[in-house]
Amino acid sequence: MSQSAELYACLYAKEFPAQALLRLRPELHSKACVVMEGEAPTQNVCSLNTKARLLGMEWRMTRVEVETFPGPIILSRSPQSEAATRTVLLECAGAFSPRVEDRSEENTFLCGIDIAGTKNLFGPPEILARSLLQRVRALGISASVTISSNLHAAICLAKGLPPRIPIQVIATGREAAALSPLRLSVLDMTERQAETFAVWGIHTLGMLAALPERELVSRMGQESRRLRQLALGELPHLFQPVEPVFMLEERMELDAPLDVLESLLFGIGVMLDQLILRAKARILALASVTVTLSLDRGGTHIRTVRPALPTTDKQLWIKLLHLDLVAHPPQAGIMAVVLQAEPGSTSKVQLGLFSPQLPEASRLDVTLARIRAVVGEDNVGCAVLRDTHAAEAFRMEPFTVPTGDSIVPSCPQPRASMRQLRPPEAASVTLPGVRPTIFFFRDSRYTVEHSYGPWVVSGDWWNPTLWGFEQWDLVARAQDGAMLCCCMIRDVLRNRWQMAALYD
Repeated sequence: MSQSAELYACLYAKEFPAQALLRLRPELHSKACVVMEGEAPTQNVCSLNTKARLLGMEWRMTRVEVETFPGPIILSRSPQSEAATRTVLLECAGAFSPRVEDRSEENTFLCGIDIAGTKNLFGPPEILARSLLQRVRALGISASVTISSNLHAAICLAKGLPPRIPIQVIATGREAAALSPLRLSVLDMTERQAETFAVWGIHTLGMLAALPERELVSRMGQESRRLRQLALGELPHLFQPVEPVFMLEERMELDAPLDVLESLLFGIGVMLDQLILRAKARILALASVTVTLSLDRGGTHIRTVRPALPTTDKQLWIKLLHLDLVAHPPQAGIMAVVLQAEPGSTSKVQLGLFSPQLPEASRLDVTLARIRAVVGEDNVGCAVLRDTHAAEAFRMEPFTVPTGDSIVPSCPQPRASMRQLRPPEAASVTLPGVRPTIFFFRDSRYTVEHSYGPWVVSGDWWNPTLWGFEQWDLVARAQDGAMLCCCMIRDVLRNRWQMAALYD
């Protein structure tokens, strides 16, 4: 194929409403499925799969007519699922070219891709078409790809290709010959125009292209000139690209309420496969996954799982979501499932030749999830001090692994660690003046060598009656010479001393 200044690929998917619903339901692929639209009792078939078509089902059949066939699976049309699938396909096409035009119709997905100048990146047009089709099939969609230097020629050829030929490339200058055997139904014509051509005995694009242009225009108007140019593959096109939005989201709607967790996890597993596949295509991982369950009673149940490191391990995500949903189950049947993922950079670990092997981060995430199910969601994590002198002033934050160098400067000198005593233990203190000199703790007598304080450590500034505790940091020595560094608190209102913590 000679190099052309313009080159377009057309991605075309038939029966799009059915494919959008069946993409995340692999258990239905081997069954006859039809998609109904409208309100009962005037529902009719708007899309169906190959199994249903082989049984004799057709478009516009009513529900009563469909139920006369043996064992059909009847699904309701879902605009949300179609919109989500359309976004996924546009995102997939955008991986091959930044110029993508959405030309989808009511029951089909159709997009044009400007692939001029991509030979050095993806190889010849045939190789690019094969790679694009393989990527689309991995998303669970059956489609065809056509390539031509004229976008309209590629679109017409895609609509007229038989299912056994998923890829077709038109050589430059051969557009009319390639389009000649196609039926007129591939063109966007009005009913009156189609009826006129049928009366004339014109059934293919080759017959239409052979008509004299001047006589055709004089009889059918200027619009017939456009149809003839389409049949010849010569109609110019002003490309109008869209910007596909990268959003890791998958949606699945159910026909009946689901209350079995194992069945829910099976569907979530299929959705995770798609999220991971799309993230890997951009060399990314999943940093967090949010599950939104639409309940039968009208509410929603939302849970978010965030491991320590972004990962693409499907089994890890299934285990974490399973543990979280067991600890926080939905309170009603589930009618729809939405999975939203936050992308993150893939984790990289540099190991030394003689360094010991590090434990897997996934094992820590699963262990923490099991602990949360026992002790509670807010009782697991990393303790972070609050900006206050109040006792027990800390909050719990999830464990995170920094992506870069730590901004906390390292201290070359060792620091003392504090062991909090819960609850504080009673102590007896001799206070001849304003500072303690001798105290008794755990049946031992200590003489205070250094004392620091007091600091008021409880209450709030707007509630002065609760500022009743003083804190002292003491360095004391026992009779046998053992040194003790401790933190003692004094209840000023009751004049009671307690040992709060020991410094190591």
